[in-house]
Formats: sequence, C-alpha cells, structure tokens
Amino acid sequence: MPLSLAIDAVMVVVAWHATYLFRMGFERWLYERPPYDVWVLVGVVVVYLSAFVALRVPQGMWRFSGFGEIKRLTLACLVAGVVSAAGTMGLQFYGVPRAVLALHPFVVLMAVSGVRLLYRALYEHARARISGDTGPEKRALVLGAGEAAKRLLAGIQHQGWVIQGLLDDDPAKQGARIAGVPVLGPLTAVKDPGVLGNATHLIIALPAATAAQRRRAVDLAGSTGLPVLTVPSAEELRRGDQVNRVRDIEPEDLLGREPVRLDENGIGEVLRGKTVLVTGGGGSIGSELCRQVARYQPARLVVVELSEFNLYTIEQDLALHFPQLEVLKLIGDVKDLDGLRAIFQRTKPQVVFHAAAYKHVPLMEVDNAWAALRNNTLGTYHAALAAAEVGVERFVLISTDKAVNPTNVMGATKRAAELVISAMAAEHQGTRFMAVRFGNVLGSSGSVIPKFKEQIARGGPITVTHPDIIRYFMTIPEAARLVVQAAAIGQSGQVLVLDMGEPVKIANLAQDMIRLAGRSEQEIRVEYTGLRPGEKLYEELLASSDTTLPTGIERLFLAKLDDGASGAYVVVPWLAEADALGAQPSDEAVRQLLHRLVPEFHRPGRETGQ
Repeated sequence: MPLSLAIDAVMVVVAWHATYLFRMGFERWLYERPPYDVWVLVGVVVVYLSAFVALRVPQGMWRFSGFGEIKRLTLACLVAGVVSAAGTMGLQFYGVPRAVLALHPFVVLMAVSGVRLLYRALYEHARARISGDTGPEKRALVLGAGEAAKRLLAGIQHQGWVIQGLLDDDPAKQGARIAGVPVLGPLTAVKDPGVLGNATHLIIALPAATAAQRRRAVDLAGSTGLPVLTVPSAEELRRGDQVNRVRDIEPEDLLGREPVRLDENGIGEVLRGKTVLVTGGGGSIGSELCRQVARYQPARLVVVELSEFNLYTIEQDLALHFPQLEVLKLIGDVKDLDGLRAIFQRTKPQVVFHAAAYKHVPLMEVDNAWAALRNNTLGTYHAALAAAEVGVERFVLISTDKAVNPTNVMGATKRAAELVISAMAAEHQGTRFMAVRFGNVLGSSGSVIPKFKEQIARGGPITVTHPDIIRYFMTIPEAARLVVQAAAIGQSGQVLVLDMGEPVKIANLAQDMIRLAGRSEQEIRVEYTGLRPGEKLYEELLASSDTTLPTGIERLFLAKLDDGASGAYVVVPWLAEADALGAQPSDEAVRQLLHRLVPEFHRPGRETGQ
C-alpha cells in the first residue's frame, strides 16, 4: 500500500506539471508560476492521497485493475479535484490558473489509470511467457482471512489460480495483507463492484464458522452472479481433505443449521469392541453409517449389501481410512430369511443397523408396490427375527418422515416396518429394538440434489414438482450420526426423531443452486411438473398419536410409537398373510393389505397434494 500511494503521489505531481505545460506552453510553463505554487502542489498531493485512502484505492491489486478500479479512481479524482480547487480559491491563491485547477483532476485520472493498466498488461504478458498458458485466468476473491485462507493461499496459487483479495468481518484484519494479498473489507464488500473487480470466481474459506455464518457467506457470494466455490468443511478436513482443494458448494453448505452434538462417550461404550452389522451397508446412508461406526473402534464390522459394486466401493473406502479395522464383506438380501439367518449365525453381531430399503417414492408407487413391501417391511422382519434368534443386543431400524400419515406405498411400508419393530420389542425382550426417523437426506441417491446438478450441467431446465413443496433436510453424515446415537440411548419400542428446524422450500433450493453455479434464472429456468404419484406437499416427523419424550441430547427427542391394536398378535399374522400374497400381487392388493395394518395410509387428493 505505501508503494502504491508513493507512485500515485508522483502521478499527481506529474499531472500538475503537465497541466501547466498544456495551459501555458513550453516558454512559460515553468517560470510564470506564483512563488507559493510548490506549497499549493503539496496541499493538492495531500488531498488526492487522502481521497485515495478514503476510497480504498491503495488496497486494489494493480494486476487485476479493470473497470471497477477505474470507477473508484474516477470518483477519487473528482472529489480531490473539487476539494483542491475550492481550497486554493478559498485561500485566495489566485496566481494558480483556474484552467490548471479544472483540468488537473482529469489528467491525474489518466495518469493513475494508465500506470495501473500498463502494469497489468506487462504482468499478464510476463505470466503467459513464463507459464506458456495464454488461456483465461482464474481470478478469485476469498471470503475469509483466517488460518484456512492462509493455507489456501499457500497452495492454490500454484494451481492456476490468482487471488485478488480477501474479505473478513474482523476489523483487525481489514487493511492487512496475508501472504501479500490484501484484506479488502468485510464480507458485505463482495457486493461492491470496485472490490469485486474482474474476479471470475468466489471462494468461501470459513470451515470453522457456524452453519448460520456459512449460510450468510453463501448468500452474499451467490448474490454476485459469479460461480461460488468453498474449501472443505471442518468435518472434511478432519477426514484428511486438503484445504487448497476447493470444491463446489454442496447441499450441506446450504443447510444453515448446526449439526447435532452427540454423546460420544455413550456411543463409544455401545460400539467399542463389539461386532457391528449393517444391512444395506453400501448405500448412501449405509456406507456413511459404516464410516461413523468405524470411528468408535468396533472389534469387527460386517457389511451386508445386495449390490456387488456398492459393496466393493465401501470396502475400498474403509480399507483406505480404517486399515486396522476387520471388515467382513457379504453379499446378502434381506428378502432371503434363510440367507440372513446364516449370516447372523456366522457373524454373531451384537449391534445391528438395518439400512437396507427401497426409498424412491414414485418408483415404489407404480408397478413396484410388492417389491417395496417385501424389501422394506418383510425384509425388516427377517433382519429383526434373525437378530433376535442370535441374541443381538441392539437393533436399529432406519425409518423416514414419510412413515407419518403415509400417502404413498414407500411410506406405508416403512410405517409397517416401525410396527414390526414395536411388535418384536414386545415379543423378544432380550434385544432392544428401536427406530430412527428423519427427513430427506441431502445428496443421497435418488434425492433432488444430484438431479438438480445434472440439470444445471445440461443447461436446464430444473424440474420441481410444485412451487410450494417443502421438505425437511439433513446431511448424510448427520443422518448416520443420529442412527449411531439411537443405538446408545434408544429403548425398545421407541423411535428417535431429530428436531430438523425449519423445512426447506424445494423451489428456493433450486434457485440457490442456480445462483451458486454462476448462472441466472434466465439461463436456467425452473419448470413445475406437478406432484408425482403418492407425493405430499409437506412431510411430518410426528403423528398426533405419538408421544414425545426428552433425551439428554440437544434437539433430539423420542417418540413412543402408538401401535394401537397392532401388537405382536396382529403384526405377526399380518406378516404371514403378506408373505403368502404370491409371486407378483397387484399394486392395489398390496395397498389394501398395508391399509389394514396402517389405517392412516391414504392416497393424496390430486387437486391439493395433501
């Protein structure tokens, strides 16, 4: 900054003499000046430098000078010119020609702008010669000037990035330089075109910030219309990601809610040194559940998965991050009771997480109702029965908010699965049977986020079923942690529910993703396609007949399932009847059977979606 001010001071002096030369000609410009001209020039230089400092001109980096910087210089020169002229005339220094006072600001503007643009041209030419890269430069403004920003600067500038400046709300950092890069102002300055300059990207470097602070930074960055990237989150950094590996904004960055704090000691007591089995362990929830369980040092992790590819993928991930953990990888199907019994007899698990399920609402609604019933409800019964037979200590079913007052087959089969767990808890008291109920999981397979990303990459449109549709959301790691916590604090016959805060309007989520991709809604439009079969405008986490109980975990509570007449003496015969439906019963036959066990199951009205 001092060097920039010094050069600007020289330019003001040069412009002063150039203006005299233009006004008086070669013969008179040097000699026909008032004796106090030197002192007037000193005052003019002070005024200009003061205006430049007030408008943060010295904080700009010359190699990024563009239209925004020129606008800032224009304002500074005009203000300084007016103040200088008024001061000179007010002090009755009439020997200074009025034409000099009038023309000087414009000559100064040309001088200070010209020197910056010349520097930028020389810099870019030299950079292209050295790197051999004549392609477009990636120029970024970084939101955050803490330790993460320092580490980011240390690595990212070797990856073809040029950092124009930093922004931070800490007043002590503003005006400072970090690794030679200036801190240009608070986060809100990202809206200032002069600060934004000719940046091509924005990078958010606030991994340790609260969810609300991150969301604010995302909103500010998204309002500029530029593509927005971020450094890895604190969770990702703990898993070994490098801070200079910037990535796109992910769903969890938009969540705007603090993760639930868990009882780490209690979870450790339940899992450490135990054999833990996860069904559906290669799915989006199941695989993260395996990673979370592995953190608590079980004696052995048994992963049961139907998909060979998914099983291979989670095996490779666990081998990389938990090389000391004994992992048993088994192809298995929860619809196969004999196969499950053999697996449970062989492995003798002490804790079971049942994540195997079909969860895509429209797919299960039409032509696949029987598949949903077999996998989600009968599969749960098979896994629970096999667990009870070998004396499993704890069995946790992963359920969904769609099980509350279900309007679709998938939700009804999951509610039936909860009732199966309630019945098993009453019948097999040696095992704690419990369920975990949560909303939509951001980024999981079949969720809206991957679909929106693909649609944006194709150039749109983004398809949303209804402008008013809302959903509760949580991240995959948060969902997995909740399930693990349930194993530690849940009692038999209970369902653990997360207070998920305010629901998210899907249309707003789509608009956020468009903005953060650096696109506008004119480029990527949002199309409303109408509610799909079985879809509701909103989901619920509790039915009115459920009773809530407090827990020792903040923002978690327990719902004691009201099974009504659906005790073991009703559920077990119903399961036998379901198993006897035949090879391929009709969707309607499956719906009628589900309605008998789950009387609140009803199809939504087409006109309202409720």
